[in-house]
Amino acid sequence: MVAAGHTIWLCPGQGAQKVGMAKDLAARFPAARDALGAIDETLGIPLSRLMFDGPEDELTATHNAQPAILAHSVAVFAVLDPATSGTAVAAAGHSLGEYSAYVTAGALPATAAAALVRRRGELMHQAGTARPGTMAAVLGLATAEVEAACREASTGDAVAVPANLNAPDQTVISGDPDAVSRAGDACKRRGAKRVIPLKVSGAFHSSLMAPAANQLRVALEHAPFRDPTFPVIANATAEPVREASRARRLLTDQLTAPVRWVDCMRRAADLAGAGEGTRFIEIGPGNVLAGLLRRIVAGANVVSLGTADEVAKFLEAA
Repeated sequence: MVAAGHTIWLCPGQGAQKVGMAKDLAARFPAARDALGAIDETLGIPLSRLMFDGPEDELTATHNAQPAILAHSVAVFAVLDPATSGTAVAAAGHSLGEYSAYVTAGALPATAAAALVRRRGELMHQAGTARPGTMAAVLGLATAEVEAACREASTGDAVAVPANLNAPDQTVISGDPDAVSRAGDACKRRGAKRVIPLKVSGAFHSSLMAPAANQLRVALEHAPFRDPTFPVIANATAEPVREASRARRLLTDQLTAPVRWVDCMRRAADLAGAGEGTRFIEIGPGNVLAGLLRRIVAGANVVSLGTADEVAKFLEAA
């Protein structure tokens, strides 16, 4: 058994996908293989084969990338859950990762979560096609300055907004292409180190996603949510969610609201307390959330578990 202590699950969002993801997990751990197989069956597509072998352009498509990342997180969790049972005090996920977080909290079956995020990806792509938008990462500038630059760049016909508040000096902006371009230039004038355009199919976490949010609400209402066994920190409010009804509402709001990741991490740390036994465990592809956490919560004890070797090493060290 893993040594007792407070656990906070962290679940990554879109952009972490890559060909080969979870392939070694499925080969080594039956629980991971079973979890991926169940999602394949529910979706009616060979998602795991796409994760393992690509092609990359198909995996990167929003409606595939979102369930693929969730499936990877779920596969890791399926292996770790028996060894960490009873230690979790909170979970948080970045954007689509919030759905994975609800899986860890027992609020949503993994297969239902996969179906939801695939639908979410389809709706977001459709909204991006109907009204093309874009996103850009602003590095080395305080969030308040980015917010001011977005207000300066927005007009009645074109908007730019802070979409992902990832770290005190890292914010992703989203909106209409012209407004995002103007906001990026304004950020540079205000001292941003870099403004990096992102390859996305729409202006996520902005008002341009309103049509997707309206349709996602229907899917969420029909999803088999239960009250989570421990709180999940909502992207839209950075507050703990303990009721299924509130989870549904805030996941709808999430599509058009900013991801308040800095506040989410601070709130999660507050929930867990300052004890040395508190550990953050990032489950799924990559280690982006671990890197952000270290910049938000000083001295945070965090580990990223995405590969079979990482998972095996974690279990062996217990």
